[in-house]
Amino acid sequence: MKTLRVLTVLCLVVVVLGTMNIAFAAKVKVTPAGEFPIVEEPVTLKVLMKSNQFVEDFATNEFTEWFEEKTNVKIDWQVLPKTGAEEKLNLMLATGDLPDVILTFKVTSTQLMLYGMQGMFLPLNDMIDEYGVETKRVFAETEWLEKMLTAPDGNIYGLPSINECYHCFYSQKMWINQKWLDTLGLDIPQTTEEFYQVLKAFKEQDPNGNGKPDEIPLAAATDGWMTQVDGFLMSPFIYTNHFNNNDYLLLNDGKIDFAPNKPEWKEGIQYLRKLYEDGLISDQSFTQTRKQLKQMGENPDIEILGAAIAGAPGNFVQPYAESGRWLLYTAVPPLEGPGGLRETPYNPFAIQESPGRFIITSACENPEVAFRWAEAMYDQEVTLRSIAGVAGRDWDWVEEGEIGINGEPAIWKRLLKFGQLQNANWSQAGISYRSNALRLGEVSGRTGENLETILYEDTKNKYEPYARSLEQLIPPLTFTEDQSMELSEMTTTINDYVLEMFARFIVGEVDIDKDWDEYVETLDAMGLARFLEIQQEAYDSQWVE
Repeated sequence: MKTLRVLTVLCLVVVVLGTMNIAFAAKVKVTPAGEFPIVEEPVTLKVLMKSNQFVEDFATNEFTEWFEEKTNVKIDWQVLPKTGAEEKLNLMLATGDLPDVILTFKVTSTQLMLYGMQGMFLPLNDMIDEYGVETKRVFAETEWLEKMLTAPDGNIYGLPSINECYHCFYSQKMWINQKWLDTLGLDIPQTTEEFYQVLKAFKEQDPNGNGKPDEIPLAAATDGWMTQVDGFLMSPFIYTNHFNNNDYLLLNDGKIDFAPNKPEWKEGIQYLRKLYEDGLISDQSFTQTRKQLKQMGENPDIEILGAAIAGAPGNFVQPYAESGRWLLYTAVPPLEGPGGLRETPYNPFAIQESPGRFIITSACENPEVAFRWAEAMYDQEVTLRSIAGVAGRDWDWVEEGEIGINGEPAIWKRLLKFGQLQNANWSQAGISYRSNALRLGEVSGRTGENLETILYEDTKNKYEPYARSLEQLIPPLTFTEDQSMELSEMTTTINDYVLEMFARFIVGEVDIDKDWDEYVETLDAMGLARFLEIQQEAYDSQWVE
């Protein structure tokens, strides 16, 4: 472990003793909150960052250079390869070999609290009070955020990258080949029975017209964004979501419950078993990766994929590719189940990827400089430069009369397509504040040319009208150290078993009629009652007034 300087030791002792009064006794002169540059004389921060496939070099990046000039804060980058980065961070935390700032890692709320209570992550509360001009604005504009970031001990240990992605709030979607529907004279299905009949027609009526039985009516994947079978297709039977690590949980009149042991879950599996038996769902759906699913969608020469489960088409086709496959698919609204249930899983809390995208460690000599450097990234212009590049070249402010994705007056327009290797921006690394207004304030472009416009319109017209009510949603939950230790093994055991049996029931390895009771009893034996009790305790302590 490196010898820590005196100020670092004092910071650590102060945090361990539990005092909330951070002494901002920096050796440098800091300008008033909200002013630039942040410091009169240059200050260097050591920042740990994960590599990004679309960024050539963070050290020479044009946004880095622009932001250094704006803030007078220089960065000593420590960039880790994306593969294995989380493991490397855990090793650094275990050894105490810390940078000043940890940026863009997926540190959970529970990890933030545990390392914060140990003194390794500094609480940000006092810095937010004194310097948080942009952070306070974001808290005021973004419902639930401050509460979501506050640990059970009352401290905020990290800042998120905020992305109010409208279509992501309703991300459990299904996409169907509109060209095939038109060829066969079929409408977009509205019920589970209609969906079955459409898939059957895709299998039997040669919609791609090549005279071969090569059509795959429906496919999914195990690792894509909302590409799993046990989401969209189970919701017509019982509300099913994969949001905020609350897999399979339900909220009924303030009480947390579990979907996979209910009769409606069994009914949903029986429906999927029928699809599988009739060859309407690819057996690879339970094992293949998103990459393999995309190979189906982009099959050379002719399309073979009828429908796919995914949060967006980019999980099974390549947006803007020459093949044009991404334009063949249209969204299927939530299907109505046999019991009349028709509901869109809704996640308005999907505004942050991780509450710990920005963390100040106990090794930092000038924590207030680090905080101001990070919170400045929430500024609108800084956000646009960090995600889109050089103003006037890669993006620009709009001219009067230009319309945004949401049909309102636009704010900005993209001049360079996202998703290309470049060195002008951070490609969504770091932290930023992409409000709903900013995202939907991008110039739309004509329908059929802009994927964001397609996602917005399909979500607005097909999914939002069926959204589950806010009162029935479970927000992200933070657990105490004791709760986390008790949940860690229990959660993995229960969820893995549910997913394993889900697949085995559908493919016929296990008979759902004969073995359902044993399956439910096994869940009980795994501690399901205690699992739900802990979830309820966390929910009541954080979200019940």
